[in-house]
Amino acid sequence: MTRFSLGSFNVKNLIGPDQEYYRFEDYTPEEFAWKKAWLGEQLLTMNADIIGFQEIFSEDALRAVIGDCDARGATLNAAVIPPASRDYARKAIFRKLAHVPYGDSGLAFAPNIHDGPDGNRRPGVAILSRFGFAEPPVAIQALAAPINIPFHGLTGEDAGFYRIDSLSRPILRTRVPVADTVVTVFTCHLKSKLGEYDRPEGVAFAPAEDLIHYDPLARAMGSLRAGLRRMAEAWVLRREILVELDAGHPVLVTGDFNDAENAVSTQIIAGEVPFRNYAWMRRHDATHASDRYTPAEDGVIRTQINHARLFLAEDLFLRKSLKDMVFTTAFGGNFESIDQIMLSRHFDPDNPDRIGEMEYFSVLNDHITDGSHPEAPYNKLASDHGQIVAHLRLGPAD
Repeated sequence: MTRFSLGSFNVKNLIGPDQEYYRFEDYTPEEFAWKKAWLGEQLLTMNADIIGFQEIFSEDALRAVIGDCDARGATLNAAVIPPASRDYARKAIFRKLAHVPYGDSGLAFAPNIHDGPDGNRRPGVAILSRFGFAEPPVAIQALAAPINIPFHGLTGEDAGFYRIDSLSRPILRTRVPVADTVVTVFTCHLKSKLGEYDRPEGVAFAPAEDLIHYDPLARAMGSLRAGLRRMAEAWVLRREILVELDAGHPVLVTGDFNDAENAVSTQIIAGEVPFRNYAWMRRHDATHASDRYTPAEDGVIRTQINHARLFLAEDLFLRKSLKDMVFTTAFGGNFESIDQIMLSRHFDPDNPDRIGEMEYFSVLNDHITDGSHPEAPYNKLASDHGQIVAHLRLGPAD
């Protein structure tokens, strides 16, 4: 039996000092030192074996954070881990307390192909693994062929299509060796809910961005575009997941989905939830009113759907603990979970052929405050996301 942990961490605009990432936004050396220390402490507390990161502008800055974490861990080990000469040194508690350094290897960074000069930067994603990688990681952003999403009128006529030829931020796919099993780990950062607005050629900014002349209809259209892009990117991730599942690989997904667990984009990634019984449902090719699926076909349908499903670690945790709320972000009075970890059916506790199971789920969200509250502290140096960790087991339970 092997235990390991998987985390997701949106670090919020990680870049080195004196570098403009968005227009007029940068960190002084002192601010970067504070941010590095805060992120390093959070990373140490997470203590996850595999972590998916989002909003990474600079690989060097991320390595600096990892170095800060390892330095803190070495200090902690020196203080709390007894030397081998102590008769109690082999107690299990010390294995849990010890920090295992990440070191310089085991980091995969996927820069954003849309990254521009200062003030027009675009963040990438990364995966950190204590186990290294079984093969070179793969970044997915520029699509080999554009995806055309056709629309049809209510009577079936052609009504145009939506096209996507690249993602707003990369999806990173890695294969990680955990004991004798290789698991496929994805991390992603889907398009945010910030609107995409029309900007006429030769104009410095989109008219809908002018809040003095507020245009609610244009703003709503911007949100519609953002939603379309987010769902299209979710479909691209879903396609990559199915390739892995069809090859028989266990799949773990981490990331900032920029939508809640019940949102359509999240459900696209996770796949359909099967009905309990399809034998009551009229067949797709029915020729009369009582033409329904057979009990045997019901089993075939549910087997196929379950093969392609992913399970939210958060949902599995709520089922275990009866806890009624998990959140990773807060904005405008809404506390939501938009950072997710998903597990393939290889870790489904109801699957008799599972290879493991999730034992616990951690959420680090004490620093999350609702910025709409006048007394809420807000600090651009900390992350505006909570960190999540799924504690997993490979093999049978003890």
